[in-house]
Amino acid sequence: MFSAVARIFRTPDLRRKIGFTLGIIALYRLGSFIPAPFVDFGNVQACLAQNQGTSGLYELVNLFSGGALLQLSIFALGIMPYITASIIVQLLRVVIPHFETLHKEGQAGQGKLTQYTRYLTIFLGVLQSTTLITVARSGALFGTNSGGECSQLLTNDAWYAILLMVITMTAGTGLIMWMGELITERGVGNGMSLLIFTSISATFPASLWAIWQSRGVETFLLVLAVGLLIVGLVVFVEQSQRRIPVQYAKRMVGRRTYGGNNTYIPIKVNMAGVVPVIFASSLLYLPALIAQFNQPAAGQEPAAWVTWVTNYLTKGDHPLYMLLYFLLIVGFTYFYVAITFNPEEVADNMKKYGGFIPGIRAGRPTAEYLDYVLTRVTLPGSIYLGLIALIPLIALALVGANQNFPFGGASILIIVGVGLETVKQIDSQLQQRHYEGLLR
Repeated sequence: MFSAVARIFRTPDLRRKIGFTLGIIALYRLGSFIPAPFVDFGNVQACLAQNQGTSGLYELVNLFSGGALLQLSIFALGIMPYITASIIVQLLRVVIPHFETLHKEGQAGQGKLTQYTRYLTIFLGVLQSTTLITVARSGALFGTNSGGECSQLLTNDAWYAILLMVITMTAGTGLIMWMGELITERGVGNGMSLLIFTSISATFPASLWAIWQSRGVETFLLVLAVGLLIVGLVVFVEQSQRRIPVQYAKRMVGRRTYGGNNTYIPIKVNMAGVVPVIFASSLLYLPALIAQFNQPAAGQEPAAWVTWVTNYLTKGDHPLYMLLYFLLIVGFTYFYVAITFNPEEVADNMKKYGGFIPGIRAGRPTAEYLDYVLTRVTLPGSIYLGLIALIPLIALALVGANQNFPFGGASILIIVGVGLETVKQIDSQLQQRHYEGLLR
């Protein structure tokens, strides 16, 4: 292993790519601590020190921004607008035929879809930055009951100051998107995912240190041991797949013979990745967001539905919240897998090139068989996603950790998935220059 790592740094091209990637990551983390214009940095840090923030409403965005959201920095929105735009463009392929046509056109069509994603990212950046500044201006960013410094986060709330903050945060989102594309082109690849990986990893030391301080060394070591076990299980499930054998018939084209080889279709247990967790979290945040903007005036009683949402759908330690969260993840897993994997399209492509599954007729029977396998493989995958996503909520109720508990939820899924993909990419680039790669 150490000799393989040494070969990486002895290869000039690969060493340059890794150095470039680390440089971009360092700039990304630096921007997460630079406050936006007209933000009272001292009051923001005082509110963060009081540990009032990280309410369930902003937990996911704050996690994906590496803590930059609650610091109101120039990179406060992080990579979240790009993630949302990518998911929306992918879902629009089902609704808009033009998007599906572009998807099938190859590299030129993918370039058009990428351009649409960029435009939508900037639009979402404007929308989310406006919402964030409005919430910070009202003093509700660190909770509705916060006062003092937490209600005076901005030094100037004039229209031109707010406009400048919106432009700065939106430009920060565009700069992050450009950084991710630079890593993909000139670095080790997988740029956007690596920036998300960096943001989530940056919250690990603070979360573990909070557990050490609040619960002691014994609980800290127990959490660390359980975390390593969870990482091992996540790696095992993420690498698990159902391989459907496929045979291609021989065919003559001129004097050459094509086909006649055997391959397989890999159907992963977790084909949806972390997207269902993001969908479920966002959907459960909507009632809390609506309730927050419908708070009564001072001295008045809140409406019954606002009280119910505040009691049951705001904090993640309530059993009803956990049950709804789990069921939404299972449902969104089936929904997203049905969108991203089309059995009929796969069956048609196999039939076009003379491929067939042994024992299954080509065409519609193949599509029905693929749908049968996909439905049954997705069931344990959806249950696995739901259980992994519940780990931070259970830790919130038992250990007293915050919802950024490192070993669970979207954080562990992204870290393991991106880590495995990055290691594979470095290994493939190393094998192009040496007979031995990074992995054995």
